Amino acid sequence: MQYMVSVIFDQPGLATPDEQAAIDVFNDRLQAEGHWVFAGGLASPDSATVIDNRSGEAMLTDGPFLESKEFLAGFWIIEAADLDVALKLAAAGSRACNRKVEVRPFR
Repeated sequence: MQYMVSVIFDQPGLATPDEQAAIDVFNDRLQAEGHWVFAGGLASPDSATVIDNRSGEAMLTDGPFLESKEFLAGFWIIEAADLDVALKLAAAGSRACNRKVEVRPFR
């Protein structure tokens, strides 16, 4: 089963060199153990554009769709046998990136 591990952060800025090194080690572990599907870091929320095309005419708005102190800073898509394995991997990811994470299964 696949899970999304979302990295939640509440301060602007990139990972420190030590955090980036720990993230690289964690990524290598995911790949070596067969859990790696995909991962990526995201630009800051102020670089976002929201598009609403529900009315048939696309309306574009600069900035995030929610004003919040916390934001999605990045993510991992992992393969895990079950939720328990995903949660253990997410805990290791949280430690590596020094941020909170959220785990959600794909449908």
